Amino acid sequence: MNKTPREIALEILYSINEKGAFSNIALKKAINKFEIRGIDKAFITELVYGCIERKMTLDWVIEKFSNIRVDKMNKYIRNILRMGVYQIVFLDKVPISAACNESVNLAKKYGPMKLTGFVNGVLRNIARNIDELEFPSLKTDPIEHISIKYSFPKWMIKKWIKLYGVDFTLALCKFTNKRPEFSIRVNTIKTTKDDLKLLFEKQGFEVSDGKYVKEALRIKGVKPVEELESYHKGFFQPQDEGSMMVSHVLNPQPGDLIVDVCAGPGGKTTHIAQLMNNKGCIISRDVYEHKLILIRNLCKRLGIDIVKTELKDATIEDESLREKADRVLVDVPCMGFGVIRRKPDIKWTKDEHQIKEMVKLQKKILEISSKYVKKNGILLYTTCSIGPEENEEVVKGFLNKHRDFTLRNLKPFFEKKFNFSQPTAWQQLFPHIHGVDGFFMACMEKL
Repeated sequence: MNKTPREIALEILYSINEKGAFSNIALKKAINKFEIRGIDKAFITELVYGCIERKMTLDWVIEKFSNIRVDKMNKYIRNILRMGVYQIVFLDKVPISAACNESVNLAKKYGPMKLTGFVNGVLRNIARNIDELEFPSLKTDPIEHISIKYSFPKWMIKKWIKLYGVDFTLALCKFTNKRPEFSIRVNTIKTTKDDLKLLFEKQGFEVSDGKYVKEALRIKGVKPVEELESYHKGFFQPQDEGSMMVSHVLNPQPGDLIVDVCAGPGGKTTHIAQLMNNKGCIISRDVYEHKLILIRNLCKRLGIDIVKTELKDATIEDESLREKADRVLVDVPCMGFGVIRRKPDIKWTKDEHQIKEMVKLQKKILEISSKYVKKNGILLYTTCSIGPEENEEVVKGFLNKHRDFTLRNLKPFFEKKFNFSQPTAWQQLFPHIHGVDGFFMACMEKL
């Protein structure tokens, strides 16, 4: 590898912050291109996600010590400074001298020479005085405090405080900035939970049972799971427990005809097939061909052969499926506020004005999808977002128009230890309360 880990991280951040690339895709592309492994991979991942996640905080700190506003800086220089400040403030194991010196080296290569002294001066000044910085007061200005200290856009903080209060919003933002636990779904078509657990332990992984789903394991490992033979053999699939819970709420049965109207990249589709013991038929649709390719490849690795992929727009009715499906999964496009800890760029790429347009799309997809449900069939509406506009209000609006659908009680689908914080007719999962991604689920039966 000719480039240093910091240099690769800088190029990834530049593509995300300045060119609009998706963080997870840009990171994966670079890791594959440079064949990065081990400590270097972990360090690059930490730098990239950390600088995106804490961008507002980093910019606030930089502007306390710079006479140039961050948005007026050379594009490479501002990303170099963000990386340097992140290492100084948030990475205890990185020596301050290394953070400063390596940032200067990057400035020499990527920025105008005249700015290397500027980078050096700003970072060393921050390093000397960082303990003296005081964030805005939580008591007198909670929006400003939470926004700056935990790096969330103010409109998002205002929205959550109005909905849930200051303490709830503070806890949510704190938790969202933590690295999520890594969970996998045991593929019971090919192995058992006990056998896979034993295999992981023999390979040096720390393994524990999932909190809510019986086929879930949470693992901490010595190497990326994608490099394991058991992964390539299809013994498991990385998936958050919140996502797994959706498939259990759908409660698919062997022999069912199931339609997954927005199926890419296939995590729920393949889990549904697993719960059906690979018996029946799942029609998995998406508007993007590349997502259908991912679904087909995933099915092949997991040994699933009951999935039929189709390139279809969920907003256009398919009359051939009218009242044919036993169960329909409507996992709609959403703002994604429940998965910010995995995709921190959502904080900066989403805008509050997008919500109304997103809700229109969600309502249309739900309306069309409901037509595929047979009598006594199941319609499951779900998002990976937080907030009533995309969730409860969409479901209430649908039910007001469709008296032939009724909500089902979700409580029987979860273990007793699950904390139901909402009415059991639907459930909003919150990362800081339930320890999983923020999913919403509403299960409806056609009378």
